[in-house]
Amino acid sequence: MRLSTKGDYGVRALIELALHEGEGPVQRAVIAARRQIPESYLDHLLAQLRRDGFVRSTRGPSGGHELARPASEIRLLDVLESLEGSLAPLGCLEDGEAHSEQHVVCGQRWVWQEIYDAMRARLAAVTLAELLERDRTRKGRIAPSYSI
Repeated sequence: MRLSTKGDYGVRALIELALHEGEGPVQRAVIAARRQIPESYLDHLLAQLRRDGFVRSTRGPSGGHELARPASEIRLLDVLESLEGSLAPLGCLEDGEAHSEQHVVCGQRWVWQEIYDAMRARLAAVTLAELLERDRTRKGRIAPSYSI
């Protein structure tokens, strides 16, 4: 599996919203600047994340975006499937393909099925809250640079 820009930027945006959880809406420009996401692309991602129930948006001067539910309840698997679609490495692993003609000719299916199942289980075990905590830890380890 290779994560696309859409998945990468979408997760970055959600981590930024998790950072401000409980503080009210965060403006698009703030998310874009802090997470290095082009604003026009971020608009598209936030709209999709809103449709899929991850984000709530408020209009107006004090408006912006915030998580629609707690970061601890948002699984990385759900976010990536929302943004990327199927994560299956082969078409014969996708739901509904088990009895198709493709399933019969997919000879190496068993090994990819094991890999796919393990990947889904791992992604399901990671929450947005954990991603935020690791992001904070990583940033804490980066020494500030000073120049004279």
